[in-house]
Amino acid sequence: MNEQIAAILARIHDLEEELEREVDKGRALYGPALTENIAAFQREAIERHRRLRMSLIQFFKETPALNFLTSPIIYSLLAPLALLDIWVTIYQHICFRAYGIPRVKRSDYLIFDRYRLGYLNLIEAINCAFCSYANGVIAYAREIASRTEQHWCPIKHALRIRDPHARYQKFLEYGDAEGFRTRLEEYRKSPE
Repeated sequence: MNEQIAAILARIHDLEEELEREVDKGRALYGPALTENIAAFQREAIERHRRLRMSLIQFFKETPALNFLTSPIIYSLLAPLALLDIWVTIYQHICFRAYGIPRVKRSDYLIFDRYRLGYLNLIEAINCAFCSYANGVIAYAREIASRTEQHWCPIKHALRIRDPHARYQKFLEYGDAEGFRTRLEEYRKSPE
């Protein structure tokens, strides 16, 4: 990787850190405090949230018919997502151990905390859990795939790809045959 790319990646990292600090400021506006990775609100906020919770009767009255028609299709994704979740977990436990690739911690990607929000009714909380699971499994599988790619084929594509994973920019350039032959082991041993 050339120095210009390394410098840009360092700036991106700094911007991501700055973005996270700004996001933290937004979190602070609504009062949750993190204690042992659990968000907790002050008593006044909890009461305000409960007052804003929509009853199930009101929710069903106000929900468009289209939502009822499409919800079975949306929730049908649970089966392939669960299969993906199970399979990539088995895959990494077998293959990553065999090749010495650091395993991905599933709990870093599957976060379920929205159900604690007092302003969500049961259906809204279930919907939030579904979205958390779907996006978490995809992110978890992507991280496993990116570590696999780093181990076996850390080569950039000739064509631009949209939203590459975090390791991608550090990969070898497309067509760098010498680099691939001489540096593959270096990539395999690199934690990032």
